[in-house]
Amino acid sequence: MWLPTLLKSIEGDLQSAGLQLSAEDIYSINRSSLKDAIVLFGGGCTAEVISGQGLILTNHHCGFSAITDHSTVENDRLKNGFWAATRTDELRNPGLTATFVIRMEDVTDRILPQLAIGLTEPQRREAVAKLAEGLTKAAIEDTHYKAVVRPFNYGNSYYLIVTETFSDVRLVGAPPSAIGKFGGDTDNWMWPRHNADMSLFRIYAGPDNKPADPSDANVPFTPRHVLPMSLEGPVQGEYAMIFGFPGSTQRYLSSYAVSYVLEKADPMRVEMRTASLEVIDAAMRSSDITRLQYADKQAGISNAWKKWIGEMRGLKELNTLERKREQESEYLDKATNAGRQDLVNVLPELQNAYSDYVHYATARDLFVEMAYYGPEVLRFADGFQELVSEQERLNAEGKLGTLTAERLAAAEGYFKSYDEEVDKRVFKALLPIYRKHVPAELAPSVLLEIDTRFKGDGNAWVDALYARSVFTREADLRKVLAKPGKGAMKKLAKDPLYRVSRSFFSTFLEQVRPQHATYGDRIETAMRAYVKGMMDLYPERTFWPDANSTLRLSYGKVEGSRPRDGVMYEHFTTLDGVLEKYVPGDVEFDVPQRLIELNKTKDFGQYGVNGTMPVCFTSSLHTTGGNSGSPVLNGRGELIGLNFDRSWESTMSDLQFDPEKCRNICVDVRYILFLIDKYAGARHLIEEMTLAPAPAPVPMITLPLHR
Repeated sequence: MWLPTLLKSIEGDLQSAGLQLSAEDIYSINRSSLKDAIVLFGGGCTAEVISGQGLILTNHHCGFSAITDHSTVENDRLKNGFWAATRTDELRNPGLTATFVIRMEDVTDRILPQLAIGLTEPQRREAVAKLAEGLTKAAIEDTHYKAVVRPFNYGNSYYLIVTETFSDVRLVGAPPSAIGKFGGDTDNWMWPRHNADMSLFRIYAGPDNKPADPSDANVPFTPRHVLPMSLEGPVQGEYAMIFGFPGSTQRYLSSYAVSYVLEKADPMRVEMRTASLEVIDAAMRSSDITRLQYADKQAGISNAWKKWIGEMRGLKELNTLERKREQESEYLDKATNAGRQDLVNVLPELQNAYSDYVHYATARDLFVEMAYYGPEVLRFADGFQELVSEQERLNAEGKLGTLTAERLAAAEGYFKSYDEEVDKRVFKALLPIYRKHVPAELAPSVLLEIDTRFKGDGNAWVDALYARSVFTREADLRKVLAKPGKGAMKKLAKDPLYRVSRSFFSTFLEQVRPQHATYGDRIETAMRAYVKGMMDLYPERTFWPDANSTLRLSYGKVEGSRPRDGVMYEHFTTLDGVLEKYVPGDVEFDVPQRLIELNKTKDFGQYGVNGTMPVCFTSSLHTTGGNSGSPVLNGRGELIGLNFDRSWESTMSDLQFDPEKCRNICVDVRYILFLIDKYAGARHLIEEMTLAPAPAPVPMITLPLHR
């Protein structure tokens, strides 16, 4: 995952692999380059510019929340799809942003020499923050840009990143879920794949082409670079690269960390999410209202759940834990032979830190699963904490009414997508798993009620909480807050679910998080020394920094895989495979009738190949979360596909990447164009794009034979 500023150093390798561009064509601060078409979409996905009128392409699952927000039972755009016929039909999305990188600059030499020796980790962060403040201020002076200084390789290096962020981003098009999410959870993380995980948005700017608040006066953004759409598509064995914002990798983890992930964290989290998904999936199948209420939540829970299952399998298959231990043994030998006692001491320090850290990491992971991915009422009730505990101060400052109105406005949106019975069943499903794993001294004290008052019956305890709480029924909550005085806040403070929520959150904030942070700082300090030690001891190796949601490029080629003995995967799938999986009426494998007819008549337009319609393909590119929506490009810088997933055999690649086994999964650009043009009839969108034809074949020259 190469930083784009470093591509010049590997330009020869890139071109030997098949790149037909220069490093300057990919990343330049002096002229238009590929980087100017790459977008950080929202807070955690990538998108790319595909027209001179600000049209951007990203995944369906990246636009999922926006599509869901624009859907009702009466006008279900999530289910039926959406295509804006005109600019006025394009839908605004409050809070959604699109960010471009203007430039990146290595500022390590302006940070590290200024840091005093012996700083604690908090002191070091504070010192770095002060230095970064001066650097960012100078970088964006007299501009509308934003800037940040980010650490790399555990703080062994630092980069200044200058960005431009647009806040008027409108939904333009999305296929129905039966196409955009075809295969659902069953196919998620799997190959072969047959879904068009794509959606279209448009960036709007002020009349000066600069970022502006959402307004009718805004106009489509004029980009600095537009990606051509390749009608040739992916070609087996040819060069491919991905450019985007990968979120997080941990390739330098110690064996102690891998042990926690493999033997404790992943199994525990999978167990929690399996229980909640059984409840939610059944409820979503029971009604369209519940399906819409929980579509986004279910997707968020299930994605990591299935990833962790594959991650455990992959780490075991690659013997990652054993390999880490072997590497550490070799590291110690090298450090000892080099007389580097400072490096020799690093691994014992990591081992000691992890032996204490695991206790609090377990409690933290369980809290996250319970409070943020479990029963929603816990997080909702906790949102009233300031109102309840600071009532007198708020009243004295004249803010009580305003905050009450804000909480009630939030409650309206909350109850719109809340089902009390489903939430209660999720709580019941997770409670015994949570209690089984949480360290006893770090468990919320409120759980003692189950044994003292309910004879160990957790279900009865949960039933009593929901029956007596105002946080499960909007009308009851509004009635209490109709007069937001001392009496109302006293009643909320005694509310059973509020008490439970406060017990969970206060236990975490007071007993878990401080110690988790303390041991985390010890690990961070040791890891900085460990990674620096690897760089010193192995100067011949390349140590690219872990992903951290900054712009990166990975390159490889379009290819299939042989993930296991006797299993060989081709690099592509076609629309015929969609029909092979088709199950009429099934929530995951139903297919729209129009798509069936287009395949039956072979009406593929200029996008088909020899009577078939390409759908997805795989390539050997290193990706992770955040690469969702990233463009996959050929050697000419043309878009050949849209990245959206990894194969299940690749989910361990955040910790260990294996180029022989790991494959990223992409929508073929020709399928995207086919769906926009032939399926949706949105030809006006195609006309905005630049379509790059397949290169003409080189004619064969017959030379006379010489006898």
